[in-house]
Amino acid sequence: MWMIICMMRTCFMLAGLLMVAPAWSFPFEVSEKIKGVDIAVETMDLGDNTGAVSLENYGSDAAQCNVRFRSGPGVPVSRNARIEPGQKSHVTAGFNHQVIRMRVDVRCQPAKGKR
Repeated sequence: MWMIICMMRTCFMLAGLLMVAPAWSFPFEVSEKIKGVDIAVETMDLGDNTGAVSLENYGSDAAQCNVRFRSGPGVPVSRNARIEPGQKSHVTAGFNHQVIRMRVDVRCQPAKGKR
């Protein structure tokens, strides 16, 4: 009887660990400098040391955004995106090292010129 109880306890502990596994993603620190446009910023951990940022333009003018990903002492990765009114854009960055914390700097301003 005690063997069955030990096996059940082990099964419950493993099931609990599997449920917690998705929570092992890295945290994001986001710094936003948005001037003259209405942009929503959302971060996502895509796994495999890859982070993503979704930028959605709620304004009436196009926006030009620069997103800078930093993960520790390595070289930062910069991505540029032009987001038209009512549109959403996704920018991603992958790293070759283990990501502990992702720092993201988002800078947006009205886009110059027509596309």
